[in-house]
Amino acid sequence: MKVDVLLGLQWGDEGKGKVVDYLATKYKVVARFQGGPNAGHTLEFDGIKHVLHQIPSGIFRFDIKNIVGNGVVLDPVIFKKEIEELSELGLDATKNLYVSRKAQLILPTHRLLDAYQEKLKGNKKIGSTLKGIGPTYQDKIGRQGLRIGDTEMDSFEERYQELRDKHLSIIKDDGISSKIQELEPQFYEAIDYVRTLQLIDSEYLINEELDKKASVLAEGAQGSLLDVDFGSYPFVTSSSTMVSGACSGLGVAPSKIGEVFGVFKAYCTRVGSGPFPTELFDETGAQLRKQGHEFGATTGRPRRCGWLDLPALKYAIMINGVTQLFMMKADVLAGFDTIKVCVGYELEDGSTTDKLPYDLVNQSVKPIYKELIGWNDAMPSSANYDDISQSLKDYVQFIENEVGVPIKIVSLGPDRSETIIRVCL
Repeated sequence: MKVDVLLGLQWGDEGKGKVVDYLATKYKVVARFQGGPNAGHTLEFDGIKHVLHQIPSGIFRFDIKNIVGNGVVLDPVIFKKEIEELSELGLDATKNLYVSRKAQLILPTHRLLDAYQEKLKGNKKIGSTLKGIGPTYQDKIGRQGLRIGDTEMDSFEERYQELRDKHLSIIKDDGISSKIQELEPQFYEAIDYVRTLQLIDSEYLINEELDKKASVLAEGAQGSLLDVDFGSYPFVTSSSTMVSGACSGLGVAPSKIGEVFGVFKAYCTRVGSGPFPTELFDETGAQLRKQGHEFGATTGRPRRCGWLDLPALKYAIMINGVTQLFMMKADVLAGFDTIKVCVGYELEDGSTTDKLPYDLVNQSVKPIYKELIGWNDAMPSSANYDDISQSLKDYVQFIENEVGVPIKIVSLGPDRSETIIRVCL
């Protein structure tokens, strides 16, 4: 068996959580391979909306092993709270949840460093979620971070205090550094809780499952355009959100990667700072935000909205080797007489390109649009692709022709049931 990988192809918030939940019945293992509590995977079923930040999205399927991989940075306080909230719904997540000992720990001072560094940037701030993600990955690369497995060692508290004090010496703001006093007690409590969970060497578990012919789905967090190497740098996250990140974030060989599922919205959104060529600042953008309920699942911040950007989508498909596409939130575009799609950019020198430019931050690009006829579709009662309007079919076909990859799922609402399978997966 091989590992199938599910990725977001835009700036995050594409609807990956719903897709993982929908596909989960096909898999015996679902594993998160990067990111941390800056992710917000939303699932909706039985009239209840669930937002998962660190727990894999297969947790609601009782026969699936859910693994938090070594590439993840884990906030024990948020993790504990998530598990307890699921318990209140009658779900004991601890039974089928496994945590890699090699996953990095987010410390209280990582969050304080995040706030301090963002404050120093002034009007050049990245738009961090202030969850401590960047500083934790910095410590990982700097070879001084603490890992989940370290909590099992007698020297953990001493090592924690040493790193905590090093962080506090960097923060030249008493208003920020003094918050450690209120954060630390709940951190210690959460560490004690994490020690009771199933802590494993996850690379062995995943490869053993593959040897047993078990099906495995690797779940990415933030979108491809936020990748630290290939995203809109420096307005990116601190980890690899690409398919290659699944290999390093789980401990599986590239030869063991199977299908690559790419999730994208029928339009584009972005939270925080950074370039966004097709962003709409008019009533159309406001309508997209309202109809799509576009507010960050993690931060609650209103998302910036715009038309679909095909050069950026093709770029993400290319570098990830996407084999199947899933188009989400097509229902949000219902009611527009005309739908625009960006098919290229006009650069500052007057030239045009259909490729993603190296520098989107300092170089102004003007999107080149193609207009298509809109639609008014709701979810058909038959859940049959043939029963949606021709205009929506034309939109799907146009995208497929442009990117060269089939769209096999079309989502027309947030609930599990509001999903059209176009071709049998």
